[in-house]
Amino acid sequence: MFRWLSAAIDGKGGDRLEEAFRWLYTFVKPQSRAIMGLMLLSVLASGMVLFQPWLTKTLIDDGLIAKDYGTLVSVALLMISVGIVSTALSGVTRYLHTRLSGRILFALRDNLYHHLQTLSPTFYGKRRIGDLLSRLDGDVAEIQRFAVDSMFSAVSSVLGLVGSVVMLLALSWKLSLLVVIMIPLEVLWLRWMRRKVEVRVRTIRERSADLSSFLIETLPAMKFIQSVGQEHRERERLSNLNENYLSDLLKLQVTEFFTQAIPGTLTSLTRASAFLIGGYWVIEGSWQLGSLIAFSTYLGMAVGPVNSLLGLYVAIQRMSVSLGRVNELRIEQPEIPFDANWQPLPNNIKGELQFNNLSFSYPGREQLILSQASASLPAGSKVALSGRSGVGKSTLIDLMQRYYDPQSGSVLLDGIDIRTINPLELRKTIAVVSQDIVLFRGTLRENIRYASPQASEQQVEAAAEQAQLQSLIAELPQGIDSIIGERGQQLSGGQRQRIAIARALLQNPAILVLDEATAAVDEATEAQVIDAVDKLFAGRTRILISHRASTLAGAEQRITLENGKLIAGEGFTA
Repeated sequence: MFRWLSAAIDGKGGDRLEEAFRWLYTFVKPQSRAIMGLMLLSVLASGMVLFQPWLTKTLIDDGLIAKDYGTLVSVALLMISVGIVSTALSGVTRYLHTRLSGRILFALRDNLYHHLQTLSPTFYGKRRIGDLLSRLDGDVAEIQRFAVDSMFSAVSSVLGLVGSVVMLLALSWKLSLLVVIMIPLEVLWLRWMRRKVEVRVRTIRERSADLSSFLIETLPAMKFIQSVGQEHRERERLSNLNENYLSDLLKLQVTEFFTQAIPGTLTSLTRASAFLIGGYWVIEGSWQLGSLIAFSTYLGMAVGPVNSLLGLYVAIQRMSVSLGRVNELRIEQPEIPFDANWQPLPNNIKGELQFNNLSFSYPGREQLILSQASASLPAGSKVALSGRSGVGKSTLIDLMQRYYDPQSGSVLLDGIDIRTINPLELRKTIAVVSQDIVLFRGTLRENIRYASPQASEQQVEAAAEQAQLQSLIAELPQGIDSIIGERGQQLSGGQRQRIAIARALLQNPAILVLDEATAAVDEATEAQVIDAVDKLFAGRTRILISHRASTLAGAEQRITLENGKLIAGEGFTA
């Protein structure tokens, strides 16, 4: 089935698309019981709908025209009962359908988000966040609609079509031939329009991603845009993006209009022909009026499912675009693949680090950032790591946290090769405080606790006190439970640094890295921060990265990164 679907979409039976359909099926299969229940309700609902035109025929021919008042009342009461049951079935079906759709949608999104969490910083450096959001939101929702909505639409359409054709044949097999003529013509037309719809849909998805990326890029930078007087420029950029989106959206609307217009015209011609021929029979007295009305109703009920099924063909093309875009993310491989042989982190890690002959270059690049670099950092030492911008200091920290593996050499933590340790546990024992402190919209308490959600209220408050956050807490309206706003933009650089230190305290790491952490604060605040770090993290390995000499003052060991080598300072050996 999956190979047939992929062949129907791209005409090649592509293995990648077939695999994507198999991935999608893994989210549908666990909901099989709910799906079967909804299928049963759909059968009952379809039966109710098919029964109503026949009741109308009976009401007219056996009640009104035959002047049988008893039959008229009986059929009318039956019609009311059928309508009430149909309404109740519709409400229950809609509720269950929404619940099923939500479960599959959220499962798809959770799975994709989990996969994105395994990818390296390099992946995010090459991708626009707006594009990722577009795929996580719009494309995943499009896939879910196909997996649920289109599936039930197809089932309902098949049931409606089969039932309608049976009733049409029962009323007049001759007029039923009109449906046989119409369907092949619609199929040929939709097959010709298929590729045009796919191209237009893909373009719209890309335009939507452009808009998302623009907003994500400019809204956080609004203060800078205002400071350099470029508001008009950004409005023009947004206007151009909107115009491009609208232009392509209109092209898609025109394409979809003609895709549906021809089948709709054929439907109108078919119904008109049925009325002309059937009406002639009624006038001649060879057919009853109720039968003509019922036939016309069933013809409409047959044409609707035919259009839905043919529309499903177009929906597959729309969904294939989204599935392809999502699959592009899924096939991205994590830099550090899961290894069943990973060992848990030993207890009582002291924090001794050894870099042994490290050579590393980023994926897709030939130039080595590190070349046979070696250094030894004793446990509990305070180490100054310096070097010019772009030389690879932050890269060294990434290797230490195992976001990447070196092409050669090794990193040892307390004598253990970090490649044998679960990266999740490894990163918990290394706290990195950078210049760009990450704060989330939430309370101060939640931000302090972020890296250690299991910490108690007392532990959080103790960490805040040790990090000298009392003055900030006193200023906030609800104290430590105050919302600090997105990214903490209303806080000073020193306040954000202290929050990061409190977070690191709760994390209780064996190694603390300050990566240009005090670059955004003045020297007086920097001195306070460094003094607090030395007191609070005494006995733990501290790595300080900075261009300021004052930041690195007092380090027990100095290491310079130059030309891919780690060079020990005077009086130290690497």
